[in-house]
Amino acid sequence: MVRSTALTGLTIHEAAALTGWSPRMLRYLDAARLVEPPRTAAGYRVFGPGELQRLRTLRELLARFGCSLSDMAFAKRLRQEAALRQTVERWLEAEPRRPEGVSPADWLAWEQEKHQRLIAA
Repeated sequence: MVRSTALTGLTIHEAAALTGWSPRMLRYLDAARLVEPPRTAAGYRVFGPGELQRLRTLRELLARFGCSLSDMAFAKRLRQEAALRQTVERWLEAEPRRPEGVSPADWLAWEQEKHQRLIAA
């Protein structure tokens, strides 16, 4: 039996049992700000109808598009952090360019050596 809290919602364990998400995953979703349940005065999360809807639609979205939760968390960061969004957009649009002073025949070896130095560091 599911009981409701004073703020008309479910505890994290009740919400987990109802939705199929684990309490640990619900805490992760809260930390990633993908679902933001209000808290009681004592600090307990309260899952109301809005949070339950978000959990259901999040599961549907992940299944429909084959996304992971980390994809969703990153997408949210992109919306909130303009510098990150701009940097990612520039990287996606950038074309690889051979460094000055490196011949086309030596470019592959140059990149391999650069990666080896970075890994060794």
